[in-house]
Amino acid sequence: MSNLIILDTSVFIDYLRFGRHEQRIQSLAGPVRISSVVLAELWRGARERAEKEFLLALERNRRLFLTPTEANWLESGRILGQIYADQGFGPDKLRDLHFDMLIALTARSSGARLITSDKADFEMICLYRKFEIEIWET
Repeated sequence: MSNLIILDTSVFIDYLRFGRHEQRIQSLAGPVRISSVVLAELWRGARERAEKEFLLALERNRRLFLTPTEANWLESGRILGQIYADQGFGPDKLRDLHFDMLIALTARSSGARLITSDKADFEMICLYRKFEIEIWET
């Protein structure tokens, strides 16, 4: 197993908006990679100029990016279909879960550990596809 780390959108939001996890982020042991899905989610919700500048700085370092593969996309649809059958979630919840699923599958296929503060969704995803996860409580 590699020592790669992917930080989920929730960790970045906690850090950027509320100043949480700074010490933990600085003390991470292992290379941190950025999911292109996480970056897209962050851009979707960026409100403040400082947030946008932070995202532009992340974008400039493209060698740090991990992007879902075609296989990740196809698998995500199959798994979400199973979650729909099992849980009966509506379209909005499934759409939200789709991004989390892609982040999780990218971490899994890269051998990366995913760090998140979105415990409920990622623990549920882990029931359908195992991947290395670390939950940071807020």
